[in-house]
Amino acid sequence: MSYEIINLIDISKTFDDTPVLENINLNIRRNEFLTLLGPSGCGKTTTLRIIGGFEEPTRGKVLFEGEDITHLPPYKRKLNTVFQKYALFPHMDVFDNIAFGLKIRKMDKELVEEKVKNMLNLVNMRGFENRSVESLSGGQQQRVAIARALVNEPDVLLLDEPLGALDLKLRKGMQIELKNIQQKLGITFVYVTHDQEEALTMSDTIVVMNDGIIQQIGSPIDIYNEPKNAFVADFIGESNIVDGAMIEDYLVDFAGHRFKCLDRGFAPNEEVDVVVRPEDIKLVSRGQGMLEGRVVSVIFKGVHYEMMVESNGVRWIVHSTLMEPEDTVVGINILPDDIHIMKKMRVK
Repeated sequence: MSYEIINLIDISKTFDDTPVLENINLNIRRNEFLTLLGPSGCGKTTTLRIIGGFEEPTRGKVLFEGEDITHLPPYKRKLNTVFQKYALFPHMDVFDNIAFGLKIRKMDKELVEEKVKNMLNLVNMRGFENRSVESLSGGQQQRVAIARALVNEPDVLLLDEPLGALDLKLRKGMQIELKNIQQKLGITFVYVTHDQEEALTMSDTIVVMNDGIIQQIGSPIDIYNEPKNAFVADFIGESNIVDGAMIEDYLVDFAGHRFKCLDRGFAPNEEVDVVVRPEDIKLVSRGQGMLEGRVVSVIFKGVHYEMMVESNGVRWIVHSTLMEPEDTVVGINILPDDIHIMKKMRVK
C-alpha cells in the first residue's frame, strides 16, 4: 500500500480567464496533518475544494490511493469536509446532527447509537446529545461539526478555516484538541488557514502558498528556520529582510558590513535578500558589535521586549528579554548560522 493517499498532479485552475492555481504538485501522506497556509486569495481554499470534489481543475489530475478521482463527485469520495460555517441542522439536536450521515446509509439503530456515543466522547461533548445546536457556543458547535464528519469514518478530513469564528483563547484550545483527535484516530487531516501560529502549532507539514503557487513545503521547523524565499520568511513569523550582495561563497555584504554566512552557490556579487529573525540579533555594548545602532523604540510584549534599532539606514527589529532604553547606542552582532541568504524574488 502506498505511503501517499492523495496526489495532486499539475493542477491549474482559472476563473473567468483569471489564473487561481498554477501547476500545483502535492503529495499528501497517510495519517498526516497537512496545512495549506497563505494570505487571502492565495488559492488554498480552491486547492481544498478540488481535493474535496467541489471544484474541478482546469488542468491536471487528483489521485486518491492511486485512482483518478478528478471528476468524481464529493459524495463518492472517501473524505469529509468541515467548513468555517459549520452548516449544522438547526431543527435537529446534537445526536441527530452527528447521526445524520449514518442514518442516510440506513445503518442499524444500535450501531448508530454506539458510533455517536464514541464521537461525543472523542470531542468532549458527552451529555449534550439532546441539546439544540442553536443553544451551543461556537466551540461546541465546531465539535459537533467535527464529530458529524468523523462519524462516517473518512480516510481524509478536510477543514476549511474551522477555527476562524472562535475567539483567541478558545481557538488556541481547539488547536490542541484537533491535533489530539487527529493523532487518536490516525487519519489524514488537510487544513486550510491564514494563521501562521495555527499552522506551526498543529501541522506535520506546511504548504505555504501565494498567488496560486506553492512557495515552500516542509515541517514547521524547516519552514520557520529555513525559508525558501523572502515571502515565506516574511509571512511565517517576523523577519528582518534587507538587500545584500554575495561577495563569494560564505561571505555576504549588507547593512554596511561583510558577514560570514553558511550559504554558497551564488554568483560573485549577486544581489540577494538577507533574512535575519528578530530573536537572532544580539545587542551588545557600544563598540563591541559588528554594527552600531541607536535604539529608536521599545515595546514590552509580555515574554520579551521588541526594540527597533537604526543602523546605517536599516531599521532592525530586535526581540530580547533584556531591554535597552530608547536613544541608547548599542552594538549589533549576528552569527553566521542566523543569516539566511535567498535569491531575489521576481515580481510576477
